[in-house]
Amino acid sequence: MKQVAQLKLALTAWGQKAFAPIGFFAQIKPLVSAVVLMSVVLMSSCQNKVKEASSDESTAQTPYFNWEGATIYFMLTDRFNNGDLTNDLNYDRSEPTAVLRGFEGGDLSGIIQKIEEGYFNELGVHALWMTPLVEQIHAGTDEGTGYTYGYHGYWAKDWTALDPNFGTMDELKTLVDAAHRKGIRVLLDAVVNHHGPQTQVDGIWPEDWVRRGPTCTHDSYAGATSCNLVENLPDVLTESNQEVALPPQLVAKWQEEGRLEQEMAELDAFFERTGYPRAPRFYIMKWLSDYVTDYGIDGFRVDTAKHTEVTVWEEFRVICDAAFAQWKSEHPEAVLDQSPFYLVGEVYSYDIHHLKDYDFGDRTENFFNNSFDALINFHIKGTQDMSLEELYSDYSNILNGPMDGYGTLNFMSSHDDGSPFDKARIYPYETARRLLLAPGAAQIYYGDELARPLIIEGTQGDATLRSFMNWADLENKAETQKILSYWQRLGQFRASHMAVGAGVHQQLASEPYTFSRELIGQENDHKVDDRVVIAVLSDADLKSADEGLTIVTGEVFAEGTLLQDAFTGQKVPVTQGAVYLTQFEDVVLLEQAR
Repeated sequence: MKQVAQLKLALTAWGQKAFAPIGFFAQIKPLVSAVVLMSVVLMSSCQNKVKEASSDESTAQTPYFNWEGATIYFMLTDRFNNGDLTNDLNYDRSEPTAVLRGFEGGDLSGIIQKIEEGYFNELGVHALWMTPLVEQIHAGTDEGTGYTYGYHGYWAKDWTALDPNFGTMDELKTLVDAAHRKGIRVLLDAVVNHHGPQTQVDGIWPEDWVRRGPTCTHDSYAGATSCNLVENLPDVLTESNQEVALPPQLVAKWQEEGRLEQEMAELDAFFERTGYPRAPRFYIMKWLSDYVTDYGIDGFRVDTAKHTEVTVWEEFRVICDAAFAQWKSEHPEAVLDQSPFYLVGEVYSYDIHHLKDYDFGDRTENFFNNSFDALINFHIKGTQDMSLEELYSDYSNILNGPMDGYGTLNFMSSHDDGSPFDKARIYPYETARRLLLAPGAAQIYYGDELARPLIIEGTQGDATLRSFMNWADLENKAETQKILSYWQRLGQFRASHMAVGAGVHQQLASEPYTFSRELIGQENDHKVDDRVVIAVLSDADLKSADEGLTIVTGEVFAEGTLLQDAFTGQKVPVTQGAVYLTQFEDVVLLEQAR
């Protein structure tokens, strides 16, 4: 867990005008170190350790939660579930598009339906991550992969409004409230470094807001930050401290919508309260943080993090922490627990073995310094040739060693990585085991749990990864139902035991492959003692176990402790450091019987 000095800005400090126009973060570091957020979480460390736990008596009975072992469900909002057919066409987005490059109808209403049905709880999900919801450019563009609209959410036109194809602000509030009632947190996708491509309809923002070139070369720090990610993607001047006026097209838009006065008043209050200059990045950070203070968003996944100066994320951390503290103070009845605001960054190609330092070619930068809690890990999806023990012990040693107190977010497939673990969806069960039993946080990409196809005929580029959720397969195919059941059982076990993702790993036996995860310690009056034993059986193990199976438990559980296999429900006592099972499948999930 991070030290207290890294827990950023308190709400009381948020009201101080503490910053001069240049060198902002350098000036606020002493303040950041001196002030603590609304709660303080301390780590007890021993051979088995606790990383975070609530110290608030009012939340003492809530299930123990730790972002470092969370399960996060990531979906393209437009491709998950269509709950409202009336919002499928807006801004005359009716031009024919390339395959899977137009809006397909997914929306907040559809996600709310699945929340209320309990779909995510049954999968063991701790948090939902949705692609950006903000209003997208109204027209489309062809950037070499066929005519495309901003269905994915990464082509912002107005950060202060939701795109009507996705839903309304009222629906966003309903979604967050519904998720929180189910014990599920909500992450939004934050884009700071660019707005949407230039079109004849949408135009481009002024030169004091964005650069028009060069295109990124990815071979140096400047070649990754002071550039356009792709040719027609205007790059926000996030390095600039120059005060700028609002883009005139945004002013005109707000005036037409009848909310110019309100938006300007809110901006004036923000800049007066914080002392930040009216530089481009601070406008966008203000607009994004409003979703925290207004709706109680629990975190951001930050897009294209390595294409913005590292210090920008330190500033963003301060703003987000203060916004979250404000929301908690104003909505005490809705606070799930005292978990901090979560920032996870997409530093494309980052590997857990990079630890805290990412190499740009000419310099390294630490993205965990007063900013991110975790970075997305691009390593695990390429571990087909690693044994589970090699993988799990490696990750545990890193996360409980040089990365102690920080996290990683593992994934097997995603919306923009063309080399997923199992693109042909041949091994959905192996995908589930490797991901959900790995140390670290886990990202389920929508449809992983249904083996949603990732190879779609006629698509170009990443569109093949973004088909609509295959709900029909779940209704009509027994194999899809079986796959989902498998993911659900692993997911619920992982959700019930933060030790799976956040604990210390120890191999207990090689045949069958058996290991423990333990998360043990004391946090004020909150005792955490979470321990599990897991076995993954090979085909040979299953064939040799004709009548029964012995699983070594070692010293994890005391003699005589009654355990249950969460996979089958069988209950058995510990006898001489082992249990004997007569019912088992290819995974054994042992926990103390309830």
